Amino acid sequence: MCGRFSVNKQQVETWVTSNLLSPFTCVENNDLCPSQTVSTIIQTEDNLCQQDALWGIKPAWANKLLINGQAESITEKPTFKQAFKHRRCVIPFSSWFEWKTDEQGKKQKYQFVDDQQTPLLMAGIYYQAKDSDTPLLVTLTTKPTEQCGQYHSRMPLLVPKNSINEWFSKDIDLVTPLLTTIEQPFQITAADNN
Repeated sequence: MCGRFSVNKQQVETWVTSNLLSPFTCVENNDLCPSQTVSTIIQTEDNLCQQDALWGIKPAWANKLLINGQAESITEKPTFKQAFKHRRCVIPFSSWFEWKTDEQGKKQKYQFVDDQQTPLLMAGIYYQAKDSDTPLLVTLTTKPTEQCGQYHSRMPLLVPKNSINEWFSKDIDLVTPLLTTIEQPFQITAADNN
């Protein structure tokens, strides 16, 4: 988790430009994968602004692209702690996907959508790439709600829409309480296995 999510351009742009940041533009992507470009929101000085980033980092010690960090240890792990302290972002998105294996061993893809049909805000951290102007993104995950736990052992760390200021606060004591699972309902439906 979470290795795939979707961005409905009209839904996300409309909500973000009405509530957080104008202008905000993103690309329609029904199956956004690691290494692809993700439209994020960061804070510079006291202003929110858009920053597009490539999803995933490749530390020297890693054998593969690292796309997620666990919220429970984000303040302690050497790979993440400085980025968490100084380079937090949020990713507006429409849904995410998980795969669950049934009793016959068949994998089924499931889509998780906000119960109110509004965009979600996933927590992330970013890094300045050494050989490119485009930053690199790591998304954060957390323990699942009871509902989501029936499908996967992790879920995206979601930033409540009314807690954006706290997420971008320079006071880490205000940020830390947001590193927990939000209990909220989702619409979960079977999706095409692609």
